[in-house]
Amino acid sequence: MVLTPVYMDNHSTTRVDPRVVEAMLPLFHDVYGNPGSVNHVFGWDAAAFVKEARQSIADLLNAKSSEIVFTSGATESNNLAIRGVLERKRRRGNHIVSIKTEHHAVLDPLDRLSRNGYEITLLDVDQYETPTAGRIDLDSLTEAIRTDTCLVSVMLANNEIGVVQDIAAIGEICKRKDVLFHCDATQAVGRVLIDVQHMKVDLLSISAHKFYGPKGIGALFVRKRSPNVRLEPLVTGGGQENGLRSGTVNPAGIVGMATAMQIAVNEMAVENRSLFEKRNRLYTQLAERIPDLVLNGPSLKLPAIRLPNNLNISFSNVDGEALMMSMRELAVSSGSACSSTNPEPSHVLRSIGLSDDMTRASLRFGLGRFNTEDEIDFAIELVTRSVSRLRAMKSG
Repeated sequence: MVLTPVYMDNHSTTRVDPRVVEAMLPLFHDVYGNPGSVNHVFGWDAAAFVKEARQSIADLLNAKSSEIVFTSGATESNNLAIRGVLERKRRRGNHIVSIKTEHHAVLDPLDRLSRNGYEITLLDVDQYETPTAGRIDLDSLTEAIRTDTCLVSVMLANNEIGVVQDIAAIGEICKRKDVLFHCDATQAVGRVLIDVQHMKVDLLSISAHKFYGPKGIGALFVRKRSPNVRLEPLVTGGGQENGLRSGTVNPAGIVGMATAMQIAVNEMAVENRSLFEKRNRLYTQLAERIPDLVLNGPSLKLPAIRLPNNLNISFSNVDGEALMMSMRELAVSSGSACSSTNPEPSHVLRSIGLSDDMTRASLRFGLGRFNTEDEIDFAIELVTRSVSRLRAMKSG
């Protein structure tokens, strides 16, 4: 028997792994000092935990510990990366290149900068009818980079359609063009091997709550060698994180993030295989039972360019709001405006060519570590029943 409601919205956030909670507990009651307190053992002990966690995260990214800056999450990391480069007086120019399907944590800072005199180029992506839907064209990226381009920002894995970009190839282009490269890797930790040297990224954002760590803690990789990236800080007042992010650091959150990341990387191969099989069975069963179902994002037959836990599908002749209302026992996301703080339908689905009606009638399944086979069966039955009933009501 399946306990409801069933959670399949792991792109939005994840449950904290019990092993992560266990690692964090001592930082709440035993080692509770401020790591910035350098005059007593309580501060030294807390600082030692932070130092070890920072080194662990750096090792997992193939970075140096001095290149890891702790933040409140990927949104702050993205803002620090983008605005940190653009608001620094000594920079190459005022032009930024990104893509239309980026998360709003990138697009909104870019929009703000555009209102202050910066020029933004947002590249198109492959359309939904193609096997590589959501991917950017590397030749178009190369052509978009100009002599006054100071930053390229491209996410590794998309949070809605799961498409994985060829970050290493993009990094090579940026390196050849002598342009800084920022990558939002929020959705990729534990799903894609991340190596900042191989990928040639200069700035990389992550957030712990996307890989079974606590909320409110993230990090930004800031390259210190070839080139030495310099940023204008967003928050000042204490000089923490080498002056890039003032404020008392969060030792419990940092240890939780490092532990969660280590688990995610260690178990990635086995976990990805399990999620891949569950995701494909979910799609196959729904496609067999529900006519006129549309897959949004890359082909499932191209696993190298799609996250194994992502499934985004649209249903013709179905009202998206009514569909979500009829499935209260299943936690998924929708492209419908009613399900978001953003009043517009999904900009990602629009960018790959879906109509507003099909965008609103979409569901995003984000499978996770704790989803069971029985829960997959439950989702298949519930979605099939709900879509069939709504279509019958509409035709009647």
